[in-house]
Amino acid sequence: MSDAVTPFRVATPERDLEDLRERLARVRLPDAETVDDWNQGVPLAYVRELVDYWRDHYDWRRGEALLNGFPQYRTQLDGPGGPLGIHFLHVRSPNPEALPLLITHGWPGSVLEFHKVIGPLTDPAAHGGDPADAFHVVCPSLPGFAFSDKPTVPGWGIPAIARAWHQLMQRLGYLRYVAQGGDWGSIVTTQLGVDAPEGLAAIHLNMPIVSPDPDTMSDLTPLEQDALAGLKYYADWDSGYSKQQSTRPQTLGYGLADSPTGQLAWIIEKFHRWMDCDGHPENVLSRDELLDNVMLYWLNDAAASSARLYWESFHSVNRDPVLVPTGCSLFPREIFRSSRRWFEKRFPEVIHWREHERGGHFAALEVPEVYVDELRTCFRPLR
Repeated sequence: MSDAVTPFRVATPERDLEDLRERLARVRLPDAETVDDWNQGVPLAYVRELVDYWRDHYDWRRGEALLNGFPQYRTQLDGPGGPLGIHFLHVRSPNPEALPLLITHGWPGSVLEFHKVIGPLTDPAAHGGDPADAFHVVCPSLPGFAFSDKPTVPGWGIPAIARAWHQLMQRLGYLRYVAQGGDWGSIVTTQLGVDAPEGLAAIHLNMPIVSPDPDTMSDLTPLEQDALAGLKYYADWDSGYSKQQSTRPQTLGYGLADSPTGQLAWIIEKFHRWMDCDGHPENVLSRDELLDNVMLYWLNDAAASSARLYWESFHSVNRDPVLVPTGCSLFPREIFRSSRRWFEKRFPEVIHWREHERGGHFAALEVPEVYVDELRTCFRPLR
């Protein structure tokens, strides 16, 4: 295995963009939903708007330039079946004393989730902040996502990814670092906390995975009642995607790999449901931002390979105690929420806790200023 870290730039062949436009021009849409909201999925009228815009007005070269505006690399990391090529953003701060920060995305997100926060995190002085709060930022693409390689053998679940991420930080020369994540990124980051490898100073989560404490059921706070109701809603109405991806990702992949419209709808539904967007995703994100993220799945044929993370990991999420210092930022439209007393049962070394009045699952995209402030505040005592 090579330890080389190789610079990487996105350079999409024009024929791939022509193929996309041709597929969008031939789209066959289903009949309309029988309700006047999103309860049956993404409304036909909105999908038609997105498809028309994607085909006739959207400019991936702008999105490509956005990604290429950040230093990107690839390297081989150890894992099941041998080394796997991993794509990552690595943005060093102008402050040589900056604290190294590993940030992990989830599904249906990507490293583009962090495009608004990388500048303020790495160069706070240029964004009205204190230079002492600077981070060196590393954002890897999960195996099977975006420009990372796709595993060809089973085993690339959460424990393997956490080990690979630690190897990445060590290879980059970061012998002491902190880590952050949401969605699957939260679970990878939590696994790092469970493993507590030498050099991991602390973690921060914005989707904590904790079990409701049975001892509190007779004395629930309003937040805990709301969290339990959210869990029930997720199980009853919002978890079909995870059931499919965790049981038959290959079957799902055929439809999404062949249809950009299918891939689009599969992802956009979750942005609508999980963002604090007052009923419409474009109340928070631009149409281009939504499509930029979809493009990382479509161009890389990543529907099946990204879904396999659920097959690998969904049935065996680690719930061991985490003894490294841990911070948490809780947003009201997060999928899974926790009270502090539930949280402390698993994460006893709490160094930061804050409950917010707005924001959802994609915090770095939705409320970037809040996200940046949370990370600065959480990790400041560790500098």
